[in-house]
Amino acid sequence: MVTFSLKNKIALITGASRGIGEDIAQTLASQGAHCILVSRKIDDLERVVSLIKDQGGSATAMACNMGDLAQIQSLMQQVEKEHGRLDILVNNAAANPYFGMMINAEEWAWDKTHQVNLKGPFFMTQLGARLMKDTGGSIVNVSSVNGVRPAMMQGIYSITKAALISMTKAFAKELAPYNIRVNALLPGMTETKFSSAITENKEVEKAVIAQIPLKRIAKPSEMSGAVLYLVSDASSYTTGSCITCDGGMLA
Repeated sequence: MVTFSLKNKIALITGASRGIGEDIAQTLASQGAHCILVSRKIDDLERVVSLIKDQGGSATAMACNMGDLAQIQSLMQQVEKEHGRLDILVNNAAANPYFGMMINAEEWAWDKTHQVNLKGPFFMTQLGARLMKDTGGSIVNVSSVNGVRPAMMQGIYSITKAALISMTKAFAKELAPYNIRVNALLPGMTETKFSSAITENKEVEKAVIAQIPLKRIAKPSEMSGAVLYLVSDASSYTTGSCITCDGGMLA
């Protein structure tokens, strides 16, 4: 029988205070996982923890800046101390601080985007895998369709998301002997605060929707099912793969 049960699993989700990360956390908790929610601000996370507990799930919150290696190391040490292992890691946190032409971008935009979108997931995966080596596990990196088809005015962001896809495949090969599976989710345009710069401009939004065969923007909940598949035993033979949830945009 195919099962999506995550009973007794320890799951860590970054960028879990809102949007796609929040919905992923609620979905994994609904299937029995204890979810460790991570974001920069603990107050934002506590709201999601309360929602999960109200629904009968189990969750805790930990603050961490994904661009700061010292904080990542401290986070993982705390996870090991409190739980002794990690079964699921979802690298969802991301930043897109610069919206504009690459030829005009300054160094801070390059550095900030790479720190959060690539450096953070790399070291989270490295340290998370060390906690999974004895028992196996599943890692999901939330990339983007922009990693396949770069978007105008989002060049640096698109570069990091393309690199994240490559990182996913590289780690999948390296970690397979430990029964650690590494896959990626590639969301299309989704209704989140992260995408508000586009969705709040009706002309830009209209142009984006015109490229989507389903003719609408996704809701965060439409990403969570793919993640649940990737972290559950239903995908036990799936590693190094990318699941695209984009309404057909890349078709």
